[in-house]
Amino acid sequence: MDSEDFQLAEEYFAFAIELAKKVGPMIRDAFYSEKEILTKSCTTDLVTETDQNVEKTILEAIKNSYPKHDFIGEESVAGGLKCNLTDAPTWIVDPIDGTTNFVHRFPYVAVCIGFVWKKERLFGVVYNPILNEMFTAFKGKGANLNDKKLKVSKEQDLGKSMIMTECGSSRDPKHLDKIFKNMQSVISAPVHAIHSLGSAACNICMVAQGGAEAYYEFGIHCWDYCAAGIIVEEAGGVVIDTQGGELDLMRRRIIAANNMSVAKSLSNVIVEQMELPRD
Repeated sequence: MDSEDFQLAEEYFAFAIELAKKVGPMIRDAFYSEKEILTKSCTTDLVTETDQNVEKTILEAIKNSYPKHDFIGEESVAGGLKCNLTDAPTWIVDPIDGTTNFVHRFPYVAVCIGFVWKKERLFGVVYNPILNEMFTAFKGKGANLNDKKLKVSKEQDLGKSMIMTECGSSRDPKHLDKIFKNMQSVISAPVHAIHSLGSAACNICMVAQGGAEAYYEFGIHCWDYCAAGIIVEEAGGVVIDTQGGELDLMRRRIIAANNMSVAKSLSNVIVEQMELPRD
């Protein structure tokens, strides 16, 4: 990508930060209010009117300012739009990552805005308006939490690591069996602990700020980890496939870790590799 494209991307990055700030109050106000709760794929896959309104606000702002850009959003895809990643400038958005947390007023929720151009992830914005935490990163320029530079943990030993993961929304017994087998294998590696924040983006950002060494999960979507993935990389970490290879953004599985040593060690103790329909 040439310097002119990077300059344009920096403009889009500033726009994304302001956009996250704009929708933050919508999420924060609704967080403390009564909500109408709907479901999507199953009774534990929740969506609220706020998810839909926030995505609509973001989509309209992007289309008004950059009408030739592509858009992949969680609620738009749930509504029937195709999830198609091309070489075009593409915004990948989760209006509220951690909707179940949002419903229960557990304060780990975030609007996630990632940007991909020519299939290269260029920047990410993850904003938790409840805790007033703005995570940002632009390729090659480092990552920040508000005005503070982020740096991952220096730990090299999986056995001394804190691992983040989730059970996900699926309650299919076969799926859960694989999830729990993996958790049992990871905790028995051993590691110090397995924790869950209920949000893929918040889990990954916890790795980026050094509060955990790694995160892994199967079954999530590109909008869950596109933005956060570049934040952990720019904080000095890595993102890879759960089998140890290069991350495929549309494959719905990820390891995000503080370094490649921990990432590879974690991939080696994941006993149930899961192939899911691609985004």
